[in-house]
Amino acid sequence: MTRSTDTLRGLATRAIHDGQHPDPTTGAVVPPIYQTSTFVQDGVNQFREGGHEYSRGSNPTRNGFEEQLASLEHGTRAFAFSSGMAAEDALLRAVLQPGDHVVLAADVYGGTFRLVDRVLSGWGISHSIVPSASADDAARTVRPGSTAVLWLETPSNPLLRVADIAAWARVADDAGALLVVDNTFATPALQNPLALGAHAVAHSTTKYIGGHSDVLGGAVVVGDAHWRGETLAERLAFQQFACGAVAGPFDAFLAARGLKTLPLRMERHCSNALEVAHFLRSRDDVVEVHYPGLEDHPQHDLAAQTLHGGFGGIISFRPAGGVRAAHEFVAASELYNLSVSLGGVESLACVPHSMTHASRVGTAYEVPEDLVRLSVGLESIDDHLADLDRALGAASRVGRGDVPSAGGARQQAA
Repeated sequence: MTRSTDTLRGLATRAIHDGQHPDPTTGAVVPPIYQTSTFVQDGVNQFREGGHEYSRGSNPTRNGFEEQLASLEHGTRAFAFSSGMAAEDALLRAVLQPGDHVVLAADVYGGTFRLVDRVLSGWGISHSIVPSASADDAARTVRPGSTAVLWLETPSNPLLRVADIAAWARVADDAGALLVVDNTFATPALQNPLALGAHAVAHSTTKYIGGHSDVLGGAVVVGDAHWRGETLAERLAFQQFACGAVAGPFDAFLAARGLKTLPLRMERHCSNALEVAHFLRSRDDVVEVHYPGLEDHPQHDLAAQTLHGGFGGIISFRPAGGVRAAHEFVAASELYNLSVSLGGVESLACVPHSMTHASRVGTAYEVPEDLVRLSVGLESIDDHLADLDRALGAASRVGRGDVPSAGGARQQAA
């Protein structure tokens, strides 16, 4: 029997139950993985219960995950894709046409910038970049009559800027445009952009939603907004089916499993990150720390109003010794593995300038060369602090020129 969840409203409860009903045939508590490409019909176009025909169009495992995510984001529909970039590409192609203009907040993910700057530009899409997270600056960047999409990431990657989503939504509405919010860093455990006026939410489900660094995926969640004569849901459904970059059944299963523990994991990510941020702020060998949970963060008060339950698990900082120190830090750390991803249970570090945001090098919006981004994992906080102390000590010595950088030799050898 399918149990109604209409009265189950808590975030953690919805994460576990919505879209994840026990199997009606066997009673299996965990819905099975429908690892199939196609479905038998009882007659020509006579589909069995659920209406499944071909897994590009629909699959019970993917549909369950989409229902689960839509519930957490307070959306009407969610669409799961094979990667975060596939999700972004599908969304933008579903709503844009040649001659349209896109407004990007300054430090969106490098892959988003590359998609708009190098791929969509070849199809007649222009773009402008807002030099900050300010809605007022966004309003000044809008081109009346041609701006179709405003794209915002908050907290942003990698400088952790926080934006007023409701204010950006008003700018979009005034321009007759759509506001898309990349909610990968905050996740629906901390922030629901649709409830603040956004028209669509994008996720790399590879990150916190999957949560275990073992699945690649992306998603778009929409509310009841209309665009150019159709609902956004209708446009996304067509784009997903027509172009086919869907999440496979096993990937959808892993993402759904991760989503069930998202609220609990985010509590630990946030508490660990806040302690790590305070630790970094206390160090003489760290010159800059970006984390919205710190009271001296420029948008701390706004973050406290818009992020509920914590300030996220991502921190970026600049060591006192510059680029050499940054490279030595990521080489010397034993807990923070060097990787381009984030959001897993384990801690990761990267140097965005030459890794995740290399597509911006040479532009006015490239990130500092010596910026280090930390994805703070779920390990014991004492181990975090001990490892950071050791790695920063090594970075400090290299920055002063006291010792040669062993880490640089290791990276060249790799």
